[in-house]
Amino acid sequence: MKILFTCGGTAGHVNPAVALAQMFQARNPGCEVLFVGADGGMETRLVPKEGYPIETVTITNFRRSFSPAAIGHNVKTLLNMNKSKKQANAILDRFKPDLVVGTGGYASYPVVNAAAARGIPTAVHESNAVPGLTTKALSKVVDVVMVGFAESKNHYDDPSKVVVTGTPVRGDFFQYTRKEARTKLGLTDERPLVLSVWGSLGAEEMNRQIVDFIALECRDGEPFHHIHGAGRDFARVMAALKEKGADPASHPAMDVREYIYDMPVVMAAADLVLCRAGASTISELTAIAKPSILVPSPNVVADHQTKNARVLEQAGGAVLLPEGESSGEKLYQTAAGILNDKDRREAMGAALRAMAVPDAAEQIYGVLSGLLGKKQGK
Repeated sequence: MKILFTCGGTAGHVNPAVALAQMFQARNPGCEVLFVGADGGMETRLVPKEGYPIETVTITNFRRSFSPAAIGHNVKTLLNMNKSKKQANAILDRFKPDLVVGTGGYASYPVVNAAAARGIPTAVHESNAVPGLTTKALSKVVDVVMVGFAESKNHYDDPSKVVVTGTPVRGDFFQYTRKEARTKLGLTDERPLVLSVWGSLGAEEMNRQIVDFIALECRDGEPFHHIHGAGRDFARVMAALKEKGADPASHPAMDVREYIYDMPVVMAAADLVLCRAGASTISELTAIAKPSILVPSPNVVADHQTKNARVLEQAGGAVLLPEGESSGEKLYQTAAGILNDKDRREAMGAALRAMAVPDAAEQIYGVLSGLLGKKQGK
């Protein structure tokens, strides 16, 4: 059995493919896996770290603008599409996959499209609530479209081809109960825990707001425990906190880190999460039913993080706060309102559990195994 996964652009597209590759190899001895990404994409660094080979195609995205720079970029993308088509076919000739699966990112397009044209079983998985251009285009040629949320089905031309599977979440996110995680973190009292993180690199504006947030917590006698991942702004955040008299060294409930290496433990212990609304994050929050305040990044294609956040907000599991309307004071007051209302937190958690697909990897594995079975005449 040979399976080709193609993905790229963000870890949210790569991680589900890696989880599925691991599952297929664990259950099918001798299963060969190949990844295909874009030249220079982060997938060329992430995938080898997981022990999988990766090949690349020369592909770039389309920019939704009529500026001279965007037009020039889009002309280059059109030229690259012809090149990537030839590269994709060469990869298919060499690897001869039994199944091709795209999990997001424009790198998926040439390979999945070429495989579908050859009659190779194909599938795409979309983690975001609203499909991007790549998934929307591929949905017309693949055998099946798998989505993370039931609300997503209406965004496709042929809903009968769409299966709600959820999005795979790493198993270690389910390893600890809240009590076990709090014990592991050394939290010995009953104060709620706030987790705030704005991505692995951080975000300058949101880190400024968190400095104000933490200063307010210190002013009010540290009513909550707080773990914050500052990313590359760590030094500036620590300096700003000292200027405001909120140095974590003097306030033991405040834990500011450059990077949160034990995220599954911290997430399990948290009572409220303040974060962006990328696909991976949304999937994790839903899977482990963590109430959140979501501040979508305003710098992503087609504002897809706002669309992701809106799904959780409408279900009752999160508060959506646009960055332009956010401030340290607004975040603090919103968080305090949730943390001081246990019934509200429990209702938010229940709403998330109702929409979660905890066995997403199993669901996807079943769909893909069914495609392989049809090919083999089973």
